[in-house]
Amino acid sequence: MGSLERPDVAGVRAYADELREMFTRLQDQGLELHTRARAVQVTETSPDGLVSVTVGSRGELIRIDLDPRIYRRPDARGLADTIVTTAQRAAATARERIVEIFAPVIPPEQFQAHLDGDVEAVLSQLAGGAE
Repeated sequence: MGSLERPDVAGVRAYADELREMFTRLQDQGLELHTRARAVQVTETSPDGLVSVTVGSRGELIRIDLDPRIYRRPDARGLADTIVTTAQRAAATARERIVEIFAPVIPPEQFQAHLDGDVEAVLSQLAGGAE
């Protein structure tokens, strides 16, 4: 029989304690954090000041405001690109705010990986915590 590696029992215990503490904090503060996160709205304005976009906590489009000066230079493609870019910036800022809200209970890099749907990063972080 080959030799089996013994897991670092102290390391596994420490990681389990860390998870237990995180769960307890999340349980205690979760509803309040969830309410704050759902209320997030971000408005970004294009560099030229002609387009303002407001998104919600999930990056969903809530409002677009167009300055009437856009009609002085009719450029549908340019306007569309400006709206998309401004909305993407607003959505990224909303995600950052959500991560900040949950930072007291979930490590930001771990939460960001969850938001990104990066399963490999999540599993890697979990495995790294047990070392």
